[in-house]
Amino acid sequence: MRRRSLASFASLLIVIGSVSVAAGQAPTAGEKTKPAKVWTPPRTADGRPDLQGVWDFSTLTPMERPKDLAGKTVLTDDEAKEFEAARLRFEDRDRVDPVTGRTAQYERGQVVPYNEFWYERGTVISTRRTSLVVDPPDGRIPALTPEAEKKRVQAAEARRGVGADEPRPGGWLEDISYPVRCIMGFNSGPPMTPSAYNNVFQLFQTPQYVVILNEMIHSSRIVPLDGRPHTNIRQWAGDSRGHWEGDTLVVDTINFHATTSLRGSSPNMHLVERFTRTDAGTLLYEFTATDPTTWTKPWTAAVPMRKASNLHEYACHEGNYGLANILAFTRQKERAEEEAARKKK
Repeated sequence: MRRRSLASFASLLIVIGSVSVAAGQAPTAGEKTKPAKVWTPPRTADGRPDLQGVWDFSTLTPMERPKDLAGKTVLTDDEAKEFEAARLRFEDRDRVDPVTGRTAQYERGQVVPYNEFWYERGTVISTRRTSLVVDPPDGRIPALTPEAEKKRVQAAEARRGVGADEPRPGGWLEDISYPVRCIMGFNSGPPMTPSAYNNVFQLFQTPQYVVILNEMIHSSRIVPLDGRPHTNIRQWAGDSRGHWEGDTLVVDTINFHATTSLRGSSPNMHLVERFTRTDAGTLLYEFTATDPTTWTKPWTAAVPMRKASNLHEYACHEGNYGLANILAFTRQKERAEEEAARKKK
C-alpha cells in the first residue's frame, strides 16, 4: 500500500513537472514573450549603417543552378561538402565539372598550370543555395533574346579556332579581352561576380560618396550619394549613383562602355546593386540586371560576402608585357601561314 502511494506521488510530480516545462515552452494566450534579438548594424557619424571594410565574395556556388539539381534550391550539409570536393577536383584537372557535366579541354592560348594552390574559390555560400541566381526561381539566367543569340553565334564563329587570348587573323587589340589588357577585372564588374581569385573589395563611406575598390586590377568606383542625375558619358564601370533605402545601400548604374563580367551583357544594361549588413561578419550583396536587348527578362543574384582582413596588391603587368608578346606571336604566325600557303602554289 505504501509503495503504491509513493509510486502515485512520484507519477503526480512527473505530470506536474511536464506541465510546467510545457507552459514555459509554449506560453498561454495573453502571456508576454521576449522578442527575438535583432542585430543592429553599427552606424557612421551621419547615422547610416557602417558597411566599411574589406569583404570577400569568393564562393564555389555557381551563378546558375546545375541542370542535374533542377528543382533543388538548397543543399544539405553533406551534399554541400560533396559538391565542394567535386568542384575542387575539377579545377585541379579532374576534368569533369559537376556544374555543367562537361569535360574541360583548354583552348589554345589559355594558361593551364594553375591549381588550387593559386586559386581562392571559397566554399558553398552560407545559405547552401544551389545557385547565386535567386530570381527566376529556377536559379537560371533567362534566355537570350533572338537578336542577342544571333550575335553570340556570330562572335563564336568569328573566333573559331582562335585561342582565348589571341586576336583573330588580322585582328588587333580590340580582339583581346579587357582583363588581359588590364582595363577591367574578370570578376570586378560591376556587378561583382565570384571567380578564381581576387574576389575581394574594400568599401569606403562618407556622407556624400561611397567608394568601391576592387582587388582585381584595383578598379575604383566613386559613387555619389547626393541625388545628382546620371551623365550621358559611357564608362568602363558604367555611371553609378547611390542612395539609401532604410539600412540598404542601393547603387544604380547605367551607360556602360562595353560588355561586363556578366555573360552576354551589353552596354545597354541597367544594373541595380544592393548592399545590406546582416550581421557583424556578413555583407549581403544583391544585384538585378535588366537589358531587353540581351535577356528576355530581368534577373537577380545574391552573394553573402564575408568580412576579410586586408586587400592585396594585384600588379596587372600583362598590359605592359603580355600584349606586345601576344601581338608579336600573332603576326609571326600569320607570316608563317602566308609563307606556307605560297609554297603550296
